[in-house]
Amino acid sequence: MALSLEEFVRSLDLRTLPRVLEVQSGIYFEGSIYEMFGNECCLSTGEVIKITGLKIKKIIAEICETIKGCESLQPFELPMNFPGLFKIMADKTPYLTMEEITRTIHIGPSRLGHPRFYNTKDIKLENITVMQGEPIRLNSVEEIDGKIMVNCGVVRNHQSHSFTLPLSQKGEFYECEDERIYTLKEIVEWKIPKNRTRTVKLTDFSDKWDSTNPFPKDFYGTLILKPVYEIQGVMKFQKDIVRILPSLDVEVKDITDSHDANWFLQLLSTEDLLEMTSKEFPIVAEVIEVPQGNQLPRNILQPGKNIVIHKKYQASRILASEMRSNFPKRHFLIPTSYKGKFKRRPREFPTAYDLQIVKSEKEPLHVVATKAFHPLQQELSSVSVGDQFLVHHSEATEVLCEGVKKVVNVLACEKILKTSYEAARLPLYMEGGFVEVIHDKKQYQISELCTQFRWPFNVKVSVRDLSIADDVLAATPGLQLEEDITDSYLLISDFANPRECWEIPVGRLNMTVQLVSSSLSRDTEPFQVRTLVEEITEEQYYMMRRYESSLSHPPPRPPKHPSAEQTKLTLLTLAEERTVNLPKSPKSHHVNISKKFHPNQAGLDSRLPVGFQNDLADVETQKNKRRPLQQAPM
Repeated sequence: MALSLEEFVRSLDLRTLPRVLEVQSGIYFEGSIYEMFGNECCLSTGEVIKITGLKIKKIIAEICETIKGCESLQPFELPMNFPGLFKIMADKTPYLTMEEITRTIHIGPSRLGHPRFYNTKDIKLENITVMQGEPIRLNSVEEIDGKIMVNCGVVRNHQSHSFTLPLSQKGEFYECEDERIYTLKEIVEWKIPKNRTRTVKLTDFSDKWDSTNPFPKDFYGTLILKPVYEIQGVMKFQKDIVRILPSLDVEVKDITDSHDANWFLQLLSTEDLLEMTSKEFPIVAEVIEVPQGNQLPRNILQPGKNIVIHKKYQASRILASEMRSNFPKRHFLIPTSYKGKFKRRPREFPTAYDLQIVKSEKEPLHVVATKAFHPLQQELSSVSVGDQFLVHHSEATEVLCEGVKKVVNVLACEKILKTSYEAARLPLYMEGGFVEVIHDKKQYQISELCTQFRWPFNVKVSVRDLSIADDVLAATPGLQLEEDITDSYLLISDFANPRECWEIPVGRLNMTVQLVSSSLSRDTEPFQVRTLVEEITEEQYYMMRRYESSLSHPPPRPPKHPSAEQTKLTLLTLAEERTVNLPKSPKSHHVNISKKFHPNQAGLDSRLPVGFQNDLADVETQKNKRRPLQQAPM
């Protein structure tokens, strides 16, 4: 049965792609010649096209609020690179089967592709009963024992329980409320249901946007996003990908079941390759399209080149950012096979709470204060610029706050004096400033740093990686190593030299290849895998910090000042308080520090770990000079 192109798109189940269409009739511009993005094709009657994808070409936004002083609220196009952040409003229209959900919602391997729904009634299964209103996370759609099933999960008592649901599962499924904040690009790629609009609330807007702000002044309200789609396909015996708007006045007929597959070249994107099963590799493919500026050698990835795609797998990378005061900062993904060596660099800590997070049992944390702090409670310690501390542990203590005793979390430290130590209590809410004193002169491999120190920490390349012609890390003034990232990669090689392999990041290199052969035998000989230090964009860095590492929960917020809301002192009153409530002697503090104090210089030296003794005189000199933050002792 013939359908208009728009009707076909509306009824299309994305899980059934690719589909083959035959043009039945229609008027299509002049002589049925269609050209877009430099690709020209003919859609005359009887022409056959293989539909490989359906993508959102643009977004039409409509403000669904009445705004005073705004004359025109007509729908307008929202650029795909619009730098706003949005909160998604849950769709109030129910889904009646799991099949309807999978046909409408994009479910994929990324965390963005794991939507959550709840059912209005209990779902009783063999090994679990999903309760009414319980959030169900949809992880993937797979064929199990010849049936298409949805892999699902629920979280109970911080534990995940997995189960499967058939596409025929009936119910009244509603979207769960989503507290996350998304970019427009994320919403377009993952969060707009097919054939439905998406209601969102604008929460933030970057002032770095060069173009005209499409919204009324100070608008932070609700929008309806309407997608405009384009069809991606390939003509028979052609390599170029064509893109067609569904609104074209063309009638088509689905002939997928009767077409000859040899009519079309099999084009695969990096996403298609990632969705292939491991047993389908290795394959030989010809490179059709490759993005400009990719960091692989030019003789590996170029159009017309035959490559071997050996396998797909997960690999570890260290996410690092350049240490510099001015923006923009550069960001890198460093493989653990990087052969350069690093020396540790001092870290800066804005609060005492940050000291509590990074302190280690392996070595004392030695810091210098860069900002003064004078507490309102005599049970807490004052801090002057240049004071040095050895950080020990956190504990709770009582303080007298406006005549009422309150429990405050403090950091138990030892203040380093000239010939002795003094117990100190620093409240975790303290907004001061500290810089680390590094006594470690050792050079580390990156694998050693990752196992011996807590994230984040600062380093500088001391010996560059000689196996890399242009080591970009060696030219940086310093790096902050932030966390370990696990990402998806394809292992490829030149067909003429299959032993030397390179890793391709699936999420950051959108190439298109044509399948040449899938009959390669699996080779058990070891590969020589070449890895690259990959420089990533600000957007890619932001995405990784938000999603790839979201399984590691951030630490809780630091406690607030016990009387921050009530205490409103003038400068005169504050000066009087500081004069009257001087800190008591170390004995009256009763700080629970397990080590004993040594009143003499010899005792002081014996308290410090190996390497501190040689630096002590230099550190004391630096303190007396009151050097600024960037010149703190190393």
